[in-house]
Amino acid sequence: MLPSISVITPSYNQGKYIRQTVESVLSQTYPELEYIVVDGLSTDDTLAVLEPYRDHLTLISERDNGQTDAINKGLRRASGDIVCWLNSDDFFLPDTLMTVGTYFEQHPAVLWLTGDCLIVDEKGAAIQEPVRQYKRLLRALSPSIYMGVTNAICQPATFWRRSLHDKLGYLNESLHYTMDYDWWLRLNRVQAPAVLKQPLTAFRIHAESKGGSEYEAQFAEDYRLCCQYWPNTSVRWLHKLHNELIKTVYRQIK
Repeated sequence: MLPSISVITPSYNQGKYIRQTVESVLSQTYPELEYIVVDGLSTDDTLAVLEPYRDHLTLISERDNGQTDAINKGLRRASGDIVCWLNSDDFFLPDTLMTVGTYFEQHPAVLWLTGDCLIVDEKGAAIQEPVRQYKRLLRALSPSIYMGVTNAICQPATFWRRSLHDKLGYLNESLHYTMDYDWWLRLNRVQAPAVLKQPLTAFRIHAESKGGSEYEAQFAEDYRLCCQYWPNTSVRWLHKLHNELIKTVYRQIK
């Protein structure tokens, strides 16, 4: 029997993109889907965009303390066997939830899984294919590489059993950029993820993307987490070197 799936979308002033996000979820035709959108009182047209979909999703619209708080609100409200979050500028590819639900049904011992994701621009066109292929290569190696030396997990393509929250709690709301990386490392202490090669989602990069405009602070927070979870000094050194190389590339292309 297919497990039920809950998808959480945290939202704030992403009216330009959220229609595609919502439609990518609601068009999945998955038989046991719960969709929760948590909006932090957007001041753009987000709520107007969401209005026609109100009968097909649960909308929580209230002030929050940022993205992580919004995600946690949705996760605490969720009732699905499997959960994930999909940011309001990203989107699912067709049949993603059926692929995920079927995998969990056929592999009852698997606690979480991650797949591939496209990287797209503001218009949804694929970009940065070498970056995507590099991360695919890393995920074919050991977790100490794709979660130690760097974070090669695709956040919008990652799903886990909701029962894990009883053991691990929820996302760390003190983290502003790397709450996903922290969550992967906590999950990894329980079990390494199943890794699917196929693309499940699209991760959008645009001018307002937090990771693109505040990458220095993001990498600093990222390295602190690496030091917290990986006692191996070689992994830490390689992680720091990897971050410095990426920051060098960022500075050159900006």
